Order: sequence, then structure tokens, then C-alpha cells
Amino acid sequence: MTPSIRLLKKHNISYKIHQYEHDSSCASFGDEAALKLNLKKEQVFKTLVVVTNTQEFIVAVVPVSHQLSFKAMAKAFGAKKVAMAEAKDVEKVTGYILGGVSPLGQKKRLKTIIDLSATNFKTIFVSGGKRGLDIELSAYDLQKLLDAKFEEIGVFH
Repeated sequence: MTPSIRLLKKHNISYKIHQYEHDSSCASFGDEAALKLNLKKEQVFKTLVVVTNTQEFIVAVVPVSHQLSFKAMAKAFGAKKVAMAEAKDVEKVTGYILGGVSPLGQKKRLKTIIDLSATNFKTIFVSGGKRGLDIELSAYDLQKLLDAKFEEIGVFH
């Protein structure tokens, strides 16, 4: 059981677990999850960690079908600029390996912004804390549990 699932259980949040066989040759973890779970890429969300110009780490939860807009993310957070965090830093601050970073159950709860498009779905899918494991839950439950904000931070690509 991953820390993300323990957190959901602890708070009595309704969720479903979806597992699939992870292909280590797959370059895009989010695309792989959407394909193997037979879901729309707009409903599967990737967890990205960015770092601000003041060296603060922030989590962005964005649909697999979108790219993160650094400008929108910086604006939503009130930072001058943001950039993708280094892989080693992501693993250090979240406790998860790349491709398995969940917005839930991180070592230290980071400020989180969820793309507004998540509110278009009854449920969304996020990483469950390891490659090949996704959690389906309400975007509003995710937002409440993380004390996150909904903002337009994704750009369709």
C-alpha cells in the first residue's frame, strides 16, 4: 500500500485503484496510463513538480493531453518564474520516483495547483505512488485533501 492510498483511507475518501503492467521502455508515463486503462488523455492527470525563482517546490496536476504553462503556473502561485524541478529533487521532496509521483501522500505536503479542466469530470485519474498504479477519485476530493487551488495551468498540445 502506497502513502497515497493510506492517506485516502485515513480521510475516508472514495477512490478506486487501477493497475496495469508498466512497460519500462515507455517514454511517457501518463500516455501509457491512458492507453493501458483505456481512458481519455484529458481525464488522466500527471503530477509535475516545479521550482520557483525563490527555490520553493510546487506541485502541478495537469492532464496528460496538456503541457504545463510555466507562465500560468508562476502567475497562479504569485512567483516571478517557475521551472521543472530536477529529478533528484522531485524524488527527495515527494518520496516518489519519476513516473510514480502522486499528488497524494508526499513526504512533505507541497502547495498544489490542479488544472481547472479536472472539474469537467466526475472523476479523474492520478498516480497512485508507483509506476503502473493509478487512483480514480473526485477532483474536488483531491482539491480538498491537498488544500489545492484550481487554475488554468495546462496548454493543449
